[in-house]
Amino acid sequence: MQRRLDTVESMREATEVHNQPYVQTATGILGQVDARAVPRYAGIGTFARLPQRYEVGDYDIAVVGVPFDSGVTYRPGARFGPAAIRQASRLLKPYHPALDVAPFATAQVVDAGDIAANPFDMAVDEIRAGILGLLTRPEQRVVLLGGDHTIALPALQAMNEVHGPVALVHFDAHLDTWDTYFGAPCTHGSPFRRASEQGLLVKDHSAHVGIRGSLYDRADLLEDAELGFTAVHCRDIDRIGVDGVIERVLARVGEHPVYVSIDVDVLDPAFAPGTGTPEIGGMTSRELVAVLRAMRALNIVGADVVEVAPAYDQAEITAVAGANLAYELITLMVDA
Repeated sequence: MQRRLDTVESMREATEVHNQPYVQTATGILGQVDARAVPRYAGIGTFARLPQRYEVGDYDIAVVGVPFDSGVTYRPGARFGPAAIRQASRLLKPYHPALDVAPFATAQVVDAGDIAANPFDMAVDEIRAGILGLLTRPEQRVVLLGGDHTIALPALQAMNEVHGPVALVHFDAHLDTWDTYFGAPCTHGSPFRRASEQGLLVKDHSAHVGIRGSLYDRADLLEDAELGFTAVHCRDIDRIGVDGVIERVLARVGEHPVYVSIDVDVLDPAFAPGTGTPEIGGMTSRELVAVLRAMRALNIVGADVVEVAPAYDQAEITAVAGANLAYELITLMVDA
């Protein structure tokens, strides 16, 4: 504990960079804007009030928005998700007590702005190129703020170019392995079918967590299994508990590099009302965070938090969940 707390204490000095009073470590890592100097509701609204990409020479983790929702099949509006998550992230602080990590003092984390994807096209190539532009060396990591779940496909394509096939841990109410909608092969309901078909995933080492709700046919589950996924349904949590979910996920992933994809509709609408396709009977935010924190030993090479649709939100409940989930993912990357 003392080593981690010493790291936090080393960030007590504030330094002005482009007129922003960022807290800085002795080794030069720029952390958040000092909340003692600038109130949390003031200043530039970057994720967690972290420096922008151009304000540092190099970085370890880039948080990037992908304000794209042209792949939705019901409620639109996730294009405004990145802005809402950033606004809610103003409350995040530099020390994570549950994992005993000071992520913003241990690694250089930056806000890389948004990938300006064409809203009149599926924009898979644009998004992939934008992500690859942030991965200039293999050690760098990205956390995407969506946007709808379509963006997971170009993200996995980018991961494949850098790391080869990865294991996927996918938190969602829905499988997202359907084939097409209206003949369109790329939608927010199909990214992981396309990823499996393109060889982006390590066969039989990926898991869905939180699946529930109605389906088109029993064949949906059978086809999903044939694509190489296992599913932990929400009804399973009542039987095996959070520890059982953790055990199944860790056993499934093994030693492979991991991409974590979180659709906020994995949470019950009581915890995330602001999303495009809500389903009752979901995970609680505490259950989801517990599963994530148990993944601290995994090599998480990339992640996303998607489907935050602020027009349907209440009192920023969903945006706050999205911001904290991104914070958990960053901390896991730093800790590993």
